[in-house]
Amino acid sequence: MAAALLAFLAAPAVAAGPPPGKAIYESACAACHGLDGRGMPKSAVGFETPPPDFTNCASFNKEPDGDWHAVIHEGGPARGWSTIMPAFGDALSSEQIGEVIEYVRGFCKNKAWPRGDLNIPRALMTEKAFPEGEVVTTTSINARDGAAVGTVTIYEKRFGALDQLEIKTPVGFNKRETGTWTGGIGDVGIGWKRVLFHSLDKGSILSAGGEMVLPAGDRSKGLGKGTKLFEPFASYGQLLPGDSHMQFQVGGEFPTDTSKAPRAMFWRTALGKTIAQDRGFGRAWTPMVEFVADREFETGAKTNWDVVPQFQVTLSKRQHIMANFGVKIPANNTAGRPIQIMFYLLWDYLDGGLREGW
Repeated sequence: MAAALLAFLAAPAVAAGPPPGKAIYESACAACHGLDGRGMPKSAVGFETPPPDFTNCASFNKEPDGDWHAVIHEGGPARGWSTIMPAFGDALSSEQIGEVIEYVRGFCKNKAWPRGDLNIPRALMTEKAFPEGEVVTTTSINARDGAAVGTVTIYEKRFGALDQLEIKTPVGFNKRETGTWTGGIGDVGIGWKRVLFHSLDKGSILSAGGEMVLPAGDRSKGLGKGTKLFEPFASYGQLLPGDSHMQFQVGGEFPTDTSKAPRAMFWRTALGKTIAQDRGFGRAWTPMVEFVADREFETGAKTNWDVVPQFQVTLSKRQHIMANFGVKIPANNTAGRPIQIMFYLLWDYLDGGLREGW
């Protein structure tokens, strides 16, 4: 089937000029994917793996154009999918593939879903605006000013086009002056995020959310604040030329008992650029730098600034398993504020299991 499609697409009628995406799709793709994008039945295609349903906005609108382009150009295995999907890189130009992608995107009729191109790479500390379905485990290790190790696991669940539930569970270990270690669970957070605005034409996405932090940790061991906190925030993402991006987050911390924890605010900015191997079809590397600040609402309080250079790398072919490595460095008020080594592992479980897509 793939050879017949490639031969058809390579014919002079196609080579003479780029036809619209609909014409290419109907002549080369509809035999498997159906004229309506829902996929042809097993009896028609003759193989066990069912073709995807392109009308399912939840499954396909979250993927960036780069992933679609890689699968069409290089075939299904380029992103860890089935070998049944052939490669069309020898038959279609990049412009023609772009036309096909734009046509297939139209099978999702609900325009409330933000396009996957607005799913900017996740920084270590700045909350991104795009709603996700992920599990992320972030670890921080003090490199000076007291031995401590902290791990935060975040479960994210997307609801519909615009909303996301988030559950945050921290675990910490601190070394006492006696040389012994103490550890346990920290304060647990439950949050909600909603997209307020998104525009692929402008390359912008804006979200707002809030998190309730429950005092599950032991304050005497340095594993919690001993009071409930509410943390409202806003997050903004902006695509920039040359596969670069900017992200910004601003928020506050408002405890119910200010004798145990002060009110505070924070703001974070992340700048980065994605570089993909193998002509843009392979592993993606994203060097980033974050500028992080916080300030307590108390008389004489100072604004603390940190710089966090880092890089994210995709580990699986499907690019649903990622890692990020960085260092959090105090830029001012350095006394008692440690340099921290930070890294995370991210699993986008909506794209498959941990052992899939390699």
